[in-house]
Amino acid sequence: MEAILNFIGKLNDNVIWGIPMVILMIGTGIFLTILTKGVIFTKFHIVMRYTTKTLFKKRDKAEIEEGAISPFQAVCTALAATVGTGNIVGVALAIATGGPGAIFWLWISALIGMVIKYCEVTLSQAYRTTNEKGEIVGGPMYYISKGMGKKWLAILFAIFGGFASLGIGASVQSNALAGSVNATFSAPTWAIGIVVACLGALIFIGGIKRIANVTEFLVPFMSILYIVGAIVVLIINAGQIPAAFALIIKNTFTGTAAVGGFLGASVMYACRIGMARGVFTHEAGMGSAPIAHAAASTDHPARQGLWGAFEVFFDSIVMCTVTALVILTSGLWTDAAYV
Repeated sequence: MEAILNFIGKLNDNVIWGIPMVILMIGTGIFLTILTKGVIFTKFHIVMRYTTKTLFKKRDKAEIEEGAISPFQAVCTALAATVGTGNIVGVALAIATGGPGAIFWLWISALIGMVIKYCEVTLSQAYRTTNEKGEIVGGPMYYISKGMGKKWLAILFAIFGGFASLGIGASVQSNALAGSVNATFSAPTWAIGIVVACLGALIFIGGIKRIANVTEFLVPFMSILYIVGAIVVLIINAGQIPAAFALIIKNTFTGTAAVGGFLGASVMYACRIGMARGVFTHEAGMGSAPIAHAAASTDHPARQGLWGAFEVFFDSIVMCTVTALVILTSGLWTDAAYV
């Protein structure tokens, strides 16, 4: 088992999240930004105005296509997979292993992610279809097959996407939940797993509509609850906020020296960790979110693409920054007990 773990660790550090992957990710972001004429950044005010204006707007049922969900339900369904573990554990691990400078690279990953998510959501809308049950379906496997004409590649994506949803999706989040509940209430992890599986089954068997109905309520509730709690902590540590931002910027290009229980990290290592945790948080380019966004009822594919960009902005720029500031202003990131 130890040999397998070592192999996976080396594969992750040197191949999956080595220098080539970082270059590929940044290059893809730059390429798509040029291709879309930087619309996400040059028209960012329009993105924010459109999404925030319609955020909690109730749509008449007649406006929503049969077999579809609302744009807000789609973004909540996508956020349900990222808000939580990625924003808390992901950010904490980024700082604990890459130092404060990793947060800067997480921001870069988020900016790239906004462009990528905009493109993949727009494509998923453009190439979506209706299945035999009358449900609207779409995602990378559909636009790869119908748009690129490469069915074999679409099949490979579906296979690897299924494994990814179990690995970095369901397994990671349920494990984090079980660990937290076990540490707080001493409940056995196997029992927590059974409860989570049963609750999940009750929702999943209802299809995309039931999932959307549940996430439409839960995601705003847990996001607001988390942000309010974080703001309370930041108010208490308000005097340390400027120093926290200075620490992030200072360590971005110089690396982080060993302090307290922190062992130190180089610039390249901080870059790799920040990028990796950024993708873990917003999941741009992984193809999971477009599957949910494809089912949204909208008058133009690019309009739903704006929701995709907003999703990354809220998830990685807003919530991850709040988490990072809470950790850095507390000073606990240098404590050996937390690293």
